[in-house]
This record gives sequence, C-alpha cells and structure tokens, in this order.
Amino acid sequence: MKRSVVTLAAVAAALALSACSEPEPTAPPAGPEQAEIPEAAVEMPADAGAPNPLLAESPLPYGMPPFDLIRDEHFAPALEQGMAEHLAEIEGIAINPAPATFENTIVELERSGQTLSNVMRVFSNIAGAHTNENLQAVQREMAPKLAAHQDTISLNGALFARIEALYLQRDELDLDAESLRLLEHHHRQFVRAGARLTEEEQETLREINGELARLGTEFSQKVLAEVNDSAVVFDSRDYLDGLSDARVQSAAREAAERGLDEGHYVITLLNTSGQPPLASLSNRDARERVHTASLNRGSRGNEHDTTATVARIVELRARRAQLLGYETHAHYVLEVQTAGSVETVNDLHDRVGPVAVANARQEGADLQELINELEDEPFELASWDWAYYTEKLRERRYDFDDSEVRPYFELNNVLVNGVFYSAEKLFGVTFVERDDLPTYHPDVQVWEAFEEDGTPLGLMLTDLYSRSSKRGGAWMNSYRINSGLLGGHPVTGNHLNISKPPEGEPTLMTWDEVTTLFHEFGHVIHGLFSDVHYPSFAATSVPRDFVEYPSQVYEMWASWPEVLANYAVHYETGEPIPQELLDRVMEAAQFNEGFRTTEYLAASMIDMALHQLGPGETPAAEAIMDFEAQVLADSGMDYDPVPPRYRTPYFSHSMGGYSAGYYSYFWSEVLDADSVLWIRENGGLDRETGQHFRDTILSRGGSKDAMELYQDFAGRVPGIEPLLERRGLLVED
Repeated sequence: MKRSVVTLAAVAAALALSACSEPEPTAPPAGPEQAEIPEAAVEMPADAGAPNPLLAESPLPYGMPPFDLIRDEHFAPALEQGMAEHLAEIEGIAINPAPATFENTIVELERSGQTLSNVMRVFSNIAGAHTNENLQAVQREMAPKLAAHQDTISLNGALFARIEALYLQRDELDLDAESLRLLEHHHRQFVRAGARLTEEEQETLREINGELARLGTEFSQKVLAEVNDSAVVFDSRDYLDGLSDARVQSAAREAAERGLDEGHYVITLLNTSGQPPLASLSNRDARERVHTASLNRGSRGNEHDTTATVARIVELRARRAQLLGYETHAHYVLEVQTAGSVETVNDLHDRVGPVAVANARQEGADLQELINELEDEPFELASWDWAYYTEKLRERRYDFDDSEVRPYFELNNVLVNGVFYSAEKLFGVTFVERDDLPTYHPDVQVWEAFEEDGTPLGLMLTDLYSRSSKRGGAWMNSYRINSGLLGGHPVTGNHLNISKPPEGEPTLMTWDEVTTLFHEFGHVIHGLFSDVHYPSFAATSVPRDFVEYPSQVYEMWASWPEVLANYAVHYETGEPIPQELLDRVMEAAQFNEGFRTTEYLAASMIDMALHQLGPGETPAAEAIMDFEAQVLADSGMDYDPVPPRYRTPYFSHSMGGYSAGYYSYFWSEVLDADSVLWIRENGGLDRETGQHFRDTILSRGGSKDAMELYQDFAGRVPGIEPLLERRGLLVED
C-alpha cells in the first residue's frame, strides 16, 4: 500500500485482501498445530501503562515492526489515532491561507498519514497471514471507519480546490516529470473518488463506500471460515489410496486436531476450485467428494454462504460507478489500467478463449481414451477425474511424476542456492538470515539484503508454510517502503502456502512451488529496489495489470540452466538432478496448458461479466450461480470437465482488490513472454541484463507510465504471439 492520502482509498480492501499479489496456492493446508499462537502473539493483555508499540518508533533495524511487543488490542486504538493525526494533517493543508503551491499542497499530501499507513500495513498483513477472532473483530469494526475516513479526505472541497488550482496551471509550474505525474495522479484520484459530485451525491457515495467496506470484510471472513468448514472427512484409510504417507499423516493429524476418533482423516481445501489431492487419489468416490465440496463452497445456504454478499457488492459497485459517471464498474476500473478499456480486455478474452477451450477439449479427449484403456468399467470423464488421469498421462508421456523430482527441490536449498543465487548473479545482491529479530510466527524467517558493496538494502520476511490462520494463495507485501522524500528502507514479506512436513523431515517442493517461490521473489525485489522520490510511486505502486509483470519475468530463472545446476540437487546425496529427468520436466512444461488457460479465462470472464452489469442488473443471490453458468455458456467456456479456477462465491480476487482485474495475470504474462525473449537475446543471467531490468523497471515503481517503462526496457511494443507459443496454444487463422 502506498503512503499518500489517495492511497488510503484502498485501505478498506487491504483489511480483506492484503498484498499486491495473489498467484495460485501451491499446496493444501497442513495441520492446525501450525496455527498455534507464538510466544510473541496477541493473546496476552497489553500493559495499560505501556506505550502502544504501533505508535512508537520501532527499535528494530529498518523500522521492522516489533512483533514481540504487538498485541491484538493495540491495533484499534492505533488505527483510531492514525486517522485522527491524518485528518489533522489534511485539515492543515486544506485551510492553509497561503496560495496553493506544489510544495505546500501536493508534497504535504505525500508526507501526510504516515502513522496510519504504517499501522495499516502491519495490521492488514497480520490479518492475512496469522488471523484470529480478535483480529477479525477489529477488521469488522474498522473497515467502515476507514472507508469513512478516506471519504472525508477525498471529498474535502477546500483540499480539492487547491489540487485543482495547481492542476489547471500545471504547464506553468516548471515541474520535473515525476512531480508533474504526481500532480496529475492526485487530481485524477480525487476526481475518481467523487470530488466533483454534489453534496447529495457525495452523501450517497459515502453510504455506498461504507457498506462496501463492511461487505468486503464479511466476504473475506466467510470465505476463510467456509474453506475450513468444507474440509472432507473420511472414516477409512482406503479412501486415501494414492496419497503419500506424509499427506496421509497430515490428514490423520488434522482429524485428531478436530476431535475426531482414530481412524478418521480430514482433507483440507485450498481456495481454488481444483485441489492438489485430486491428482493422487485413486478412489473415484473420494475424488468426487473432495471436488464437490470444493465447488460448492459459499453456495450451500449455511452461515458462510456468500451469494447474497456477492450480489450486494456487485450491485453497489455498479451504483457507485454510475454515480461517478461511468457506464459500469469495469469501465471505472479499466480507465487507469494499462489495458485502458473494457473492450481491450473483452477482445483478449474473445481471442484466446476459443483457442484455450479447443486445446482443453483435445486434452479431455486424450484423457477419455486413457480412461477407456485403463478402467475395466470405463466412465465419462468428469471434472474430479481430470487431475488424476492427467498425472497418469504425464507419467506415460514424459516418464516422471512429482515424487521423482521433489527430492531435488528442497525448500531451503531452492531459496538460498536458487532464488538468492540468481539475485546475486543478476544484481549483486546478497541475503543473510537474521534469526535475532522477532517474528509473528515461528515459521517466519527474516533475511537482510545487501548491495554488492555492502550497503544495507532492506529486509525480507519469508512465511512459506500453510496454516489455518492464514489466507490462501501466495503474495508479497510491504511493512515499510522507502522514498527519496521520506527516506527509510523497505521491509517486505514473502508468503506461500506450502504444506509443512512432519517435524524433522525436509520440505520437498513440486516444480510449481519452485516457480511460485521465484515469482514472489520477483515482487520482493520490485519493493527492495524501489528508487523514486514520492511515496505514491514507491515499490509496487503500479497499475494492477502491470504489477505481476516483473514477478512473472523472474520465474524464468527457476529453469535457467546455471541456476538450476546450483540448487537442483538431491537433498540426501547432493547429486545433481539427472539431465534426462530435467529434460522431461522441461518438456512437460506445456502439458495441460489447455486446461490451465481455460480455467483461468473462465474465471476472468466471470469477473468481467459481473462488473459490466449496470445498476439493477445484478442477479439475486439465488441466481448468482445461474448467472455464472450463463456467462460460461455465452462465451463458449462451458466445458464441464474444466470448471473456473474460482467460482463466484469464493472468488476473493473479484470481490476484493482485483475486481474487474483478474485478467491482469494474463495481461502481464503477455509482457513477460516478450521480455523473456529479449533477455535470452541480450545476455541472459548476467549483471548487465539484471542492471538494465533494475534501472528501467524494478526501481521506477509508478513514477512513469507503465508501458513507457516497458518500452524503455525492451525497446518495442509487446505482442501476444510469444505467450501463445509459450503456452503451446494453437493460434486460429
């Protein structure tokens, strides 16, 4: 989250969905013992006479939050004080009797709200990574207050008058490029927040924003509760045939923690439609139960049902967009993205969707042939069969499975000798573990980053294991950011959801988990390398459909030969991964791409369709699922064996910070695929290439138009063809 006044427009959303990135989850949650509150946790009452650590300067390096001192009860008063301080600062700017200048208005806006921003970063990150009932109560209480706080600022007429006066004379102010961009940025944000509405319209807007803030928190908390409540219970080990011993032990441990008798097993769920155990479970009834439980989440009519919440969120967003002068919420969102328009995104869907489905149908036909061959009583391929027979077909075609490659991808080795190694080769940056610094959970590690000459750069916290107190997915977040105006050093967080092995056993990763680790590190260096003057442009403060681009580029180093050779060694013998096995892994990279692209695009189309509805067009709660089905049918994406990656009732991206924006991952990948070609043509893994990427992309944040940054890097406009070729998708004439 950015540090300026207008960045607080996203503050309520941050309560429900922290971080700038949420790629797909990588593994099922492990046992609930991982959710235990650490020693420094927030169950202990705070000393009433002690200062609130959230409001005091941190005694730790780089301003890292003192997690050992922070308690649950510190957050609400710190947020209240942060808002009060911020409003006082804003009022001082607004009533300044001196004529508006860039320094006394725009720069002062950049300086304002530091206490609130710092508290919000800590709170939203902990609420996402290690929540509990106390923190969820604070979320529910504070979300509407924070929304109202933002409205008080955005709808301050005197403040906007000063901003507009500067905007109208911007060509005469002799501002440098970044300062001019900042002025235009603030003006646009205030206009988009309703500064030009009448008093009556502004009052309506306040009511809508307040309700949306409450509903966003309600949705996220219901999704978390429902994913835990929908875990599937089995009363016989036979149902789990095909799972590894470690996964079976985890399922037994989960059952015991839930108070079930010995002999019971619990398969916990991720927030995606597909579930990792489906690739291994040989019992078809078990696969169907797990998959059905996953797809039905949020629409079961229980206390965690989200369909009414979804319907209300979509309707309120449509009303707000119309109030602000936009045709739909999607039009409102796309105005400030690099895609630029709803039509551009729809065209992308229309172009790639048929290609993806055609490939998925061919893949499905191949799976049906395999079922007919292997099964004594063949059956029609269903969605719960896809992952299982895909893995069988993968083994047949490429002669390997995950269990064969996992021993070469031990977590710590991948991180230190893969991720950190690539960073040193590209940027000269090194990482040293700091086990002397307190964290919010025992699984969290702290790493200090240094430039090649030894200059301190910042901190990275890695939180890589799943637990029931942690939201799904993988993401990066910032606890502190740096800027030329305010100084400081970045403190970032890197989160995955890898299943934690039994104590004493190594964490052996899948190839997907390896690439996800590299991906999230790409976000981290986007934060660590930030070198801009104004906080509003710092770190990952770029358009939503550009923010995934640097991290997707960084995935390429996971499979770069020199990097692979440095980390892909057997965890017991130290032997490098055999070249022929590695070749098979790489050959299989495009396998099942029709499925992956189809499930993604189906979800993206649902997101866009929901947010292209006008006021009064939103389906009722009981019709939400019918609307979803109709969208898929109308777009030709209704291929039953491949459900959307997220269904509407648990689509946290769409109901959270990625509304009308789930297309962003694919959009960013267009840039990524073209960039990978450029890098391969211009040096690969070397300092010159790394420095060029750092100078033109990673360090610039939002200080320049995103597509201009891209052209500064690659010297060309990207096309979609490299991405389609990478994904192995057949391009129609």
